[in-house]
Amino acid sequence: MLPERSATPVAHWFPKLLLALYLVEFVVLGIRPAERTTWLAENGPIFLIVGTLVVLCLRGVRFSNLAYALMSVLVFLHTIGGHYTFEKVPFTWFNSLFGFERNMFDRVAHVTVGFYAFAIIEHTDRRATIRSRAVSYLFPLCVIGTVAMSYEVLEWLYADLNDPAAGAAFLGSQGDIWDAQKDMLADTSGAVLALGLYWLRRRLHASPAENRQNP
Repeated sequence: MLPERSATPVAHWFPKLLLALYLVEFVVLGIRPAERTTWLAENGPIFLIVGTLVVLCLRGVRFSNLAYALMSVLVFLHTIGGHYTFEKVPFTWFNSLFGFERNMFDRVAHVTVGFYAFAIIEHTDRRATIRSRAVSYLFPLCVIGTVAMSYEVLEWLYADLNDPAAGAAFLGSQGDIWDAQKDMLADTSGAVLALGLYWLRRRLHASPAENRQNP
């Protein structure tokens, strides 16, 4: 069994600062969004995520500042996307820099979904709930993949049941028939990046003996 790690010291002001910034962004970008129906649909899941993190924090389940910072990226980007609708977010500089013809803001936001894998493995490591080192890394990847698939199904249902304009704005597919598959790939790619960052941080902070035992 993996040794239970002591909780990473958390500067309590940092998650509170992130929450305050989110609330300001939520209020400001909630004023005259491009499409109110799309704004409601896009902000619902994010508000649920933020609320869950707040409840967990109040109940003593806290993460490192790095984990909170990574999780906040999706929150901030998704709130911006809800205001403009993802395909209309001013992102020309990025698209021009890499030569993209479509607006890639939504794809970048999908990559940040995978960043939640960092918090998942941090939590399971801290609780020592997974014996196998390989499985401890595979589990967050599978969680993110499942969330990615489930969200694409919800997007499809919303678009199918809503009016065509609102449905298309919510999907943000921009005419790409493979948009759902590419979004899921972006989600899992973000998880791989986050898990790689976790592995690197763990290696840098572990003692030489721990590095030999857990390569």
